Amino acid sequence: MNTLYIVLLGGMVLKSLGIMRLSLAAMLSLYGAPFAFAADTMDINLQESVRLAMENNRTIKESAADLSAAEWNLKSARRATGVSLAWQGTANRVGGNRYESVDSNKSYTNNLTASYPLYTGGKNENTIDARRYATNAADLTLERTKQNIRYQTMQQYYRVLQTRNAIDVEEDSVRRLKVHLDNVNAQYRVGTVAKADVLQSQVNLANAEQNLVSAEAAYNVAQASLNNLMGVPTATKLNIKDDLRYNKYNLTEEACREYALKNRPDYLAALYSVKRAEATMEVAKAGYRPTVSAQVVKYLQGTKAFKEDADNYWTAGVSANWNIFDNGVTIANVENAKAALTKAKETLAKSEEDISLEVRQYYLNLLAAEKNIHTMKVAVEEAEENYKIYQVRYSAGVDTNLNVMTAEEKLNSARMNYYTALYNYNTYKAALDTAMGVPVDVSAYKYSAEEDKSHSLQKARVAGAIDKDVVFESPIKDENGNTAPAVPK
Repeated sequence: MNTLYIVLLGGMVLKSLGIMRLSLAAMLSLYGAPFAFAADTMDINLQESVRLAMENNRTIKESAADLSAAEWNLKSARRATGVSLAWQGTANRVGGNRYESVDSNKSYTNNLTASYPLYTGGKNENTIDARRYATNAADLTLERTKQNIRYQTMQQYYRVLQTRNAIDVEEDSVRRLKVHLDNVNAQYRVGTVAKADVLQSQVNLANAEQNLVSAEAAYNVAQASLNNLMGVPTATKLNIKDDLRYNKYNLTEEACREYALKNRPDYLAALYSVKRAEATMEVAKAGYRPTVSAQVVKYLQGTKAFKEDADNYWTAGVSANWNIFDNGVTIANVENAKAALTKAKETLAKSEEDISLEVRQYYLNLLAAEKNIHTMKVAVEEAEENYKIYQVRYSAGVDTNLNVMTAEEKLNSARMNYYTALYNYNTYKAALDTAMGVPVDVSAYKYSAEEDKSHSLQKARVAGAIDKDVVFESPIKDENGNTAPAVPK
């Protein structure tokens, strides 16, 4: 009984007993069998790749942690407006003439204070506003992070398709050159062509085979990069049935820009940063005003801890504090807040300018890629016809091998340029959607409108939430006037 048979039989027995499950690869490795097994293969489409990226991407998780920190800061500010309870105690050893008549040389005091802020000069109220705006900005920053990751995932998905097309192009080139080399060899054997034609054809075939190897390597790298974005093992082989397609869209640059300024989360986050800076300046101005709080204090003092053998009394009333002169500290804080407000306003203005620039860039690039698709489609058809003509002429002995090789190179280049134009078109379409702020989970426009109306974080989140069962549609319409999904099914 040979080793392989023993291994297979052992695996069946172990499985039937329910003791353990060993893969064939693992069992063979125990016996040092020289077998190699392929990496896992995963069926994937564009929508699924984006979903995995949303769930697993670490940049999104970092942004979610920033949001959590902002939420806790807001809770801290809100809780500062309620009742606080504090205890203060001391334990001392005493001596001297004053305490000669006292039975103990120890002294204990305990003060229990409950206080409630009645007036803080606007500090508490504006701190809450400032931190709510900071949380609003963190909400929208998280959404913007998701939009950027969606774009990166879609871009890399299209890159995988492009590199797969490049493999097809190089494989076709290798096949053509092999057929041509067979033809050249046949003519050389009967003496109708020179040895130089054979050598030239062999060199071109070797170059094509090298290009094929490079294309396969680029395809594997593209898959690994997409796997990394999706949060799956980089060695996973992807089975993608999609193809790069061209779907025409009727676009107007101004409509895209207007949509972007209403819906870009980072633009609205910058707007909330301005509001936060304004509220922070009001917090600083509270230093000019007094503070008033209600207090109830219980005092215990004696020669034993927590005993009432000396003093035991309580007070209840109002405490006011006004820092009339602080040597310019409040003035400095206010001026610092003004500078921060100025910076926030400049950031908002720059954000608007950058958005306009991004929309215009991707809009123009999309149009250029669209024109290149049409141009290169015609070029491919012409290059195919041209190559056939030179093949026939060479076989008939009325043209040179160099012209055949040149025609083949032009056909190869035209096909590659056509697929590149398709890749650019789809990528720029995804980039334009991202520049416009097409939502992933949150409609920034609805979120902001509700927050401005109700000043409620929870209501804003409910209003801005995107239905998970609906593929959100791009504002861009196709040639039939239909909206296209930002992430196609």
